[in-house]
Amino acid sequence: SNPSKALTMATKQFDDLFLKENTTTKKPFFRGHTYLSNGEVKEWKGNTCDVRSPVLNSNSDSPNILGSYPMMTEESVLEVLDASVKAYNNGRGEWPSSTPATRISCMEKFLEGLKKKRDEIVNLLMWEICKTSADAQKEVDRTIKYIEDTIKEVKALENKESTFISDSGVFAQIRRAPIGIVLCLGPFNYPFNETYTTLIPAIIMGNCVVMKLPRVGVLCHFPTFELFRDAFPPGVVGIVSGSGRETLPPMMASGKIDSFAFIGTSKAADSLQKAHPKPHRLRVCLGLEAKNPAIILEDANIAAAAKECVVGALSYNGQRCTALKILFVHKKIREAFVAKFCEEVDNLKMGMPWEQGVSITPLPEEEKPKYLRELIDDALSKGAKVVNQRGNKIDRTFVAPTVLFPVNNKMRVYHEEQFGPLVPIREFEDIKEVYEYLDESTFGQQASIFTNNEKQAAALIDVLVNQVSRVNINTQCQRGPDSLPFTGRKDSAYGTLSVSDALRVFSIRALVAAKAEKPTQDLVNSIISNRSPNFLRLDYLF
Repeated sequence: SNPSKALTMATKQFDDLFLKENTTTKKPFFRGHTYLSNGEVKEWKGNTCDVRSPVLNSNSDSPNILGSYPMMTEESVLEVLDASVKAYNNGRGEWPSSTPATRISCMEKFLEGLKKKRDEIVNLLMWEICKTSADAQKEVDRTIKYIEDTIKEVKALENKESTFISDSGVFAQIRRAPIGIVLCLGPFNYPFNETYTTLIPAIIMGNCVVMKLPRVGVLCHFPTFELFRDAFPPGVVGIVSGSGRETLPPMMASGKIDSFAFIGTSKAADSLQKAHPKPHRLRVCLGLEAKNPAIILEDANIAAAAKECVVGALSYNGQRCTALKILFVHKKIREAFVAKFCEEVDNLKMGMPWEQGVSITPLPEEEKPKYLRELIDDALSKGAKVVNQRGNKIDRTFVAPTVLFPVNNKMRVYHEEQFGPLVPIREFEDIKEVYEYLDESTFGQQASIFTNNEKQAAALIDVLVNQVSRVNINTQCQRGPDSLPFTGRKDSAYGTLSVSDALRVFSIRALVAAKAEKPTQDLVNSIISNRSPNFLRLDYLF
């Protein structure tokens, strides 16, 4: 049989889930024809691109238009970049020369304004990328907390560094100084939170930043333009939008970017780094692909493991780098686990993101349903079956969560990061089969193990910590809390992010040192007493 015929795409079988004519939910419209440059929110008069919501109307294939954004040109983005270069002024600008206390004051002003924009941003996230109401609120609230925690961490760092050390006849004060110009790119799936996990630490450490908005998830940033303008000196933050292929290579090729913060694919990251004329000088922080496995051993609590794996694999439709993207289940419990897992999957509610209790929402990437169809067809043609009742159904932007079993290494879904509501399961009898998968995988972000056996857990932990960056025991893979390091091995990441780690990623250690001789000591004391420079100080931030 032709597996493509098994996948229904043309029929409107989920039509009752889409937007009804009598709905009371008000669609937002945001005409984002602006960009931020040199402390000014400037009107864009060139070409624009419509923002299409994945929320469609019943009995219609026509998209709901939520607004539009500028398709900026090479010339216009370089104007924004040059404004940031001028503001930084080789480290002599107002912002890189300012004290942490000054930067914190500006960030607190921005934070107060952001809190007032919360509900507007939440609504835009629901309509543009179909985050559920709970998840959209969580994303904005987590971002607010991240900024608050970053401010606390900067104070702690400042207070720790407000001292001198003495060694071998030399005394010195060591602090962290900004790197320069940071180009910051965030992803569509967490366009607000994950963008800010690099943007905020870069700013508060004294860098000047150009933020390129994602193509999908773009509108949630426009309400913040005036906040950045009013809270920070001109040129500290520049915001651009448009085609990545048109805007990013020219900025990188200019050689004016000192640090590159990017969340996306390794292919795009490699290409952009190569565009820089001096890549050896370019500092990078990369969050890339992942294919996080769950390993369910024979002694695992089947009900608890199945429930946790459903959340881990299908939260926000599986569109998370930290999602569980393949499940390895021991042969002895495979039948019971797969049955329980499929039961839990089929109980997930599909619907609009603002509806109560909804878990599965429309997909925001226009080509994703087609891609998932290709993965399913490929797996079916090579021996897999759809083992949950509601699986293998696609209607426009809705893709029903689909469980494939058994999968093998001949299938694309075994290797590729599906980034959607598609869960492949493979059984294993010998743990070496799992080790082989880990060895051959190009990814190394996280893994989850489900077991109550001390010896098996210990053995697995010792293997996994040298393959991935985080091992989760009897729980899903995840990023938080933000105090913990978030990184990866192989092609999954470069650099480490947490509230404290991010401050170090976007700064460099600098020091002032001298021989421990009285005339020089008196000079330094006088400098500090008169508060002459901003670098040498003994301040304490409360």
